[in-house]
Amino acid sequence: MNGRLQRIWGLLRLAVALWVGWRLGWAWGLLTLGLHALVLAGGFLQLRWVNRPAPTWGELLKAWAGEVVASELAFSWRQPWREWAEPDQLPVGAQTGVLLVHGFGCNRGRWNGWLKRLREQGVAFIAPSLEPAFGSIDAYADEIEAGVQKLKGHTGRMPVLCAHSMGGIVLRAWWRRYGAGHEAPRVITLGSPHQGTRMAMKALGINAAQMRRGSAWLAGQPGFADIDCFWTRCDQIVNPAETAVLPGSREHRLDGVGHMGLVHADESWACLQTALAGSSLSTPRRI
Repeated sequence: MNGRLQRIWGLLRLAVALWVGWRLGWAWGLLTLGLHALVLAGGFLQLRWVNRPAPTWGELLKAWAGEVVASELAFSWRQPWREWAEPDQLPVGAQTGVLLVHGFGCNRGRWNGWLKRLREQGVAFIAPSLEPAFGSIDAYADEIEAGVQKLKGHTGRMPVLCAHSMGGIVLRAWWRRYGAGHEAPRVITLGSPHQGTRMAMKALGINAAQMRRGSAWLAGQPGFADIDCFWTRCDQIVNPAETAVLPGSREHRLDGVGHMGLVHADESWACLQTALAGSSLSTPRRI
């Protein structure tokens, strides 16, 4: 559903820009097409007052510039038009696996860059597109369990679980329902609102309400014993910044990076590689 909505939105943006360009001049049309960059700028400016210590102006400028590119890549290309460009992979003889879980308003196309690299490495992976798009986070647990079971059956090991944004909360809801049947997983979350986020007040959907600050639903979700949490003071979606950290986790602070940019960061990819290397040395494969 998110892909379809983003196709409609992208085509509408283009149509409006073409109309403005035709009526007022093509310079105005290009400016109209780039209005999203101004909207993003407002999200970053607020962080000077929301986060303590506040990010520097230089960090915010760098994060904003990166986020303009990352958001266009995700919402104008990969998610609306390339959702299944990198299908799930279960290669023969794979010793390691990873389940990748996207965030609010996204789909599996969010991970296309990583999926291509994992394919080249021969790693088994599954990246679901979660539906319903604006339903309860609890509704996603069954699909996560199906992916985990498929990867475990193929590799003989618990997969590494990697999630961006809301995806980290999805994993906690899955663990609450199905955790008793599994060994503890290695988990990596990138900008996940583990303690809620102010910005959820501005979003629609049951899942958005569940991610609000002070949410009783969120407070009832369990944590993980083996988890890395990536966060940034320049996160325009999950803030205050410390809400992206689950108590007891290994914290990784990245500077000058926005919310979407966490997926593109070299440090995030390196952490996944370390986790996959560790998983290949654990739990012997069942024959």
